[in-house]
Amino acid sequence: MAAPVVQLRALCRLCRVVLFLSQFYILSGGGSFSEEPSQPLPQAIKDPGPTRTFTAAPRAAESTDIPPYVMKCPSNGLCSRLPADCIDCKTNFSCVYGKPVTFDCTVKPSVTCVDPDFKSQKSFVLNMTCRFCWQLPEADYECFSSSNCRAVSCPRQRYAANCTVRDHIHCLGNRTFLKMLYCNWTGGYKWSTALALSITLGGFGADRFYLGQWREGLGKLFSFGGLGIWTLIDVLLIGVGYVGPADGSLYI
Repeated sequence: MAAPVVQLRALCRLCRVVLFLSQFYILSGGGSFSEEPSQPLPQAIKDPGPTRTFTAAPRAAESTDIPPYVMKCPSNGLCSRLPADCIDCKTNFSCVYGKPVTFDCTVKPSVTCVDPDFKSQKSFVLNMTCRFCWQLPEADYECFSSSNCRAVSCPRQRYAANCTVRDHIHCLGNRTFLKMLYCNWTGGYKWSTALALSITLGGFGADRFYLGQWREGLGKLFSFGGLGIWTLIDVLLIGVGYVGPADGSLYI
């Protein structure tokens, strides 16, 4: 019985030695298993052939903008009656003032007009009177009025007005100009109302209150119209138009 036991112990020891040697061999790197990633098989690459590059040629810019002056130009009207903004004329300043003169004119792009025979034309002769724009009658231009001056004053005040020639009027020089005009504007006060108040209620200063002159109105109110003297004087002054609205405007 002792011999088998001894052999079994020796076999166990041998197994332990073998296990120890195998672990030492693995830890030392000799038995490490390195898994290499599988590489895909090479595939045949197809030649796409010569590449072609297409360059888009830029298109010509189509102008769809309408010039602002076209809105003032009637379509298929007489060329001689077109507004000044619709035509270009070869003018000269050597003509005699007030005398008739003719100039060669052409219509601007995008403008269509006809001659007296209703035939389309681009060039024509324009008949007009030799004069500068600032020499035109007052009915031929329009000026912007000013309310910053006193219309009732002695002497009468003037102001620099910005004036523009009407569309269908032809003249020489700039169509926009400055002109000194008399201050002529109204604030809505009526001369008849002011005179009626001065006659009836002038002793209480109603006429002065109506014209916006509240200081004089208070003076007349507490002095009973200056004992009637101030009332009579105001009736005369308002009647002749010497006393006007406090804002310096004219009567209606």
